Amino acid sequence: MPLDKLDNLVKIGQLKHEPPDKNEFDGMLASAEIRLNDAKIDGLSQDSKFTLAYGAAHALSLAAMRWHGYRSENRYLVFQCLEQTLGLETPKWRVLDQCHKRRNIAEYEGHLEIDPQLLNELIEITTELLGLVKDLNDL
Repeated sequence: MPLDKLDNLVKIGQLKHEPPDKNEFDGMLASAEIRLNDAKIDGLSQDSKFTLAYGAAHALSLAAMRWHGYRSENRYLVFQCLEQTLGLETPKWRVLDQCHKRRNIAEYEGHLEIDPQLLNELIEITTELLGLVKDLNDL
């Protein structure tokens, strides 16, 4: 996967180069897997499922970025860089970006409307991310 776009983001100060840390990567992966499994528990509210799945997606996206030796201080960038870090198709990372925007509205304005279709897509894409990040760990 070409990382030219990520290097360009470093040049403009949006990302930083930082050596990967195996313990950090493994911790993010383990945390994400727990959150994703919890998001699939029947009986949880849609709000809880969304929060857990979003947290897992973010942790996995950050783990992929860290595996490649980059760090972002902007939460949204980890999703926008998934095309480079994991080869994720644009429509899928855009769903995650949409979830990020919804999460921000909930966090900062106290209003979270959960679209069941969006929640299902979030869980499906996060499940795919889990597999892709685990594959990185096997390289």
